[in-house]
Amino acid sequence: MYSSSLADAPQVREPLHAPVAHLVRGGVVEGVHYGSVVVLGADGQVQLQLGDIEAAFYPRSALKPVQAVAMVRAGLPLDGDLLSLTAASHSGEERHLAGTRRILELAGLTEGHLRNVPDLPFGPVVRDTWVHEGRPPSRLAQNCSGKHAAMLYTCALNGWSLDDYLDPGHPLQQAIAEIVEDLTGQRIARVTVDGCGAPLFSVSLHGLARAAARITTAAPGTPEARVADAVRDHAEMASGSGRDVAALMRAVPGLLTKDGFEGVQVAALPDGRAVAVKIADGADRARVPVAAAALARAGVDPVLLAEFAGEPLLGGGEPVGGVRPVRALDPLARAEYTHV
Repeated sequence: MYSSSLADAPQVREPLHAPVAHLVRGGVVEGVHYGSVVVLGADGQVQLQLGDIEAAFYPRSALKPVQAVAMVRAGLPLDGDLLSLTAASHSGEERHLAGTRRILELAGLTEGHLRNVPDLPFGPVVRDTWVHEGRPPSRLAQNCSGKHAAMLYTCALNGWSLDDYLDPGHPLQQAIAEIVEDLTGQRIARVTVDGCGAPLFSVSLHGLARAAARITTAAPGTPEARVADAVRDHAEMASGSGRDVAALMRAVPGLLTKDGFEGVQVAALPDGRAVAVKIADGADRARVPVAAAALARAGVDPVLLAEFAGEPLLGGGEPVGGVRPVRALDPLARAEYTHV
């Protein structure tokens, strides 16, 4: 299905995004969300593409399952909820903080060893409570703390240095880069720093979808399958209560999905069907309905995806429209406007 040889790095250029969703109010298009979408069939072939799926881009946290696979390949012994937390952009709930502490304890380390950026919890409800209680930002509460704790544990197991584990030249980050290239099937275009301080690798949207499909189709017991099983079985640990990522995995049997800042979403099914979405303006209000429409185009029963059509647009407190994927993604959508 997938070639064992690596393709060249994607080209660094201004992405040629296309309209992927319309903001419709009262039957009139009030706004347009541009972006790119790719849908892969079970055979790994592109079934649908919109915009620019081959330009270099940053997957942000949508790459975390790949990073988790790399750590498991490097000897990380976690499974279940703690492995899910390794691939998480968590909400900062107590279970996430406790899980991160547990990973650090297994490594014989403390919160003081983390090098991620101190932050308030990502989940709005948790963050509001945190602020109300006067609690300051912390590395433990930052949404990538599980990944960072697992990175430290991986380093400790391999005898690698701890203080510089975020350096792109560190053995851990070199090992992660190797697996990013292996699973995406292409060379990395650029390396920069993600919001949490960890190295961030630029691939293509097509490559990201390919990596997700490689993870969900891997043989049982492999590092890829262990990560997929952990995230699917402990979806709230990989995200949080009330988060759309967890809800989507509960709604669609066997689905593995991960979001990323700046409007990124990747999802894959056990048979290798996969989708990846990048919303050009980073808008979350378009990310979810576009990803759901792409999954429907991949063959997921639309009934399972009904709750992910997006929040209604209100006028005077009453629904008057919403975000509607373009017809190329949702050809059976109810006609609310014409010639668009």
